[in-house]
Amino acid sequence: MNRYGTFLRATLAAGVATMALAGCGMMGMNSNTASFSGAMNASSEVPPNMTRGSGMAEATLDKGTNVLKYKVTYSGLSGPATAAHFHGPAVAGANAGVVVPFTSAATPIEGTATLTPAQAADLMAGKWYANVHTAANPGGEIRGQMLPK
Repeated sequence: MNRYGTFLRATLAAGVATMALAGCGMMGMNSNTASFSGAMNASSEVPPNMTRGSGMAEATLDKGTNVLKYKVTYSGLSGPATAAHFHGPAVAGANAGVVVPFTSAATPIEGTATLTPAQAADLMAGKWYANVHTAANPGGEIRGQMLPK
């Protein structure tokens, strides 16, 4: 029984060590990527509006190359989207200029952009938002602040 206990402890210790090392390797691979998301709605627009549209903006930033990959989906807008883009730098409740225009406003919106170091820093600080515009709401119908996950 003593040998079995020693064998069991050694096996468990080896398994824990292997999992710890694998976890460290995975952390190293993911540490160069940051993920962001923003739930988009009309009440987040500045000023807010009364539409029922909603959406989700999701993005990943490669911190080594500053390449941003994004996907924006939405539904329930008052009419067809006329434009959509990322704005910044601005905290929630404030407006800012366009930093990344989207080539199409049709859902789903997918693309990539290479950011400047200042743009990447603003995004990392939560100072970007995504919004979608319509004819009824030319200043923006739905908006979502891009926050780190």
